[in-house]
Amino acid sequence: MRAMSALWMLVAAVLFAVMGAMVKLALVRYGTMEIVFYRSLFGVVSLYAFVRWRRLSLATTVAVTHLGRGVVGTAALALWFYATSALPLGTALTLNYTSPLFLAAFVVTTSLRASERIDWMLVLAIAVGFVGIVLLLRPTVGGDQLVAAGAGLVSGVLSAMAYWYVRTLGKLGEPEWRTVFYFTLSGVVLGFVGSLASGFAPHDARGVALLLGVGVTATFAQLAMTRAYAHGHTLVVANLQFAAVVVASLLGIAIFGDHIPLMGWLGIATIIVSGVWSTVLIARQPETTQPRPQEDTH
Repeated sequence: MRAMSALWMLVAAVLFAVMGAMVKLALVRYGTMEIVFYRSLFGVVSLYAFVRWRRLSLATTVAVTHLGRGVVGTAALALWFYATSALPLGTALTLNYTSPLFLAAFVVTTSLRASERIDWMLVLAIAVGFVGIVLLLRPTVGGDQLVAAGAGLVSGVLSAMAYWYVRTLGKLGEPEWRTVFYFTLSGVVLGFVGSLASGFAPHDARGVALLLGVGVTATFAQLAMTRAYAHGHTLVVANLQFAAVVVASLLGIAIFGDHIPLMGWLGIATIIVSGVWSTVLIARQPETTQPRPQEDTH
């Protein structure tokens, strides 16, 4: 049921898009790193409460892998925010969504080293999906924006590495909640350090509601994304994450009055076709029996 597992990425894509809309609203009141801090803090507190309630354990035998995921994930986050602050949003998003292309490159390289069969049609489907992103967002980079553009591109590389770590942790039997807990813990540290430099803003009811919404959607999106990468086909999951751009664009129309030209709608159609194509390709492949991750119940 790898194709069905991959569909958890669609759940994550919708939640990430909703989170993005609330972040945009919250930026009127709070700094970027402050939002990162509160978003991650909600995840850490809620997941720790879940662990205590279920009497589970946060102890892990793969702490180094969790550390690697946390380091590259938080570094990608920091570079993503820098690129967003210095580049047009469409350009920054496009650069960040190069991560499935780099992830595909990781998969191809690993398969070549292991002398395994490579599904080039799936790789092509991801490339088509990225073409849809470019058509939708129409990125532009000026000569004085090359450093920020480089940061956005490196963010895409590091995001791909983070997804690879998530995939590895799933194969090693780490449950989703533990993987997300340690990642959000990294976000708490990064956000707190950044907020100390920029300062904390005062709260009001609307601001608290937005921060709570960001925390809820981000935590559940991370859990869904982690489950997708742990149990689904890596390339299909990578391709389905493009759906976040489609949902975010539609939310932009509904909430912020954004306008999408004809070329943008062509991009949305291309992204949808790419996602359906990749899902059909993997659904036609024979299922392989894989060991299920062990549940930690102590």
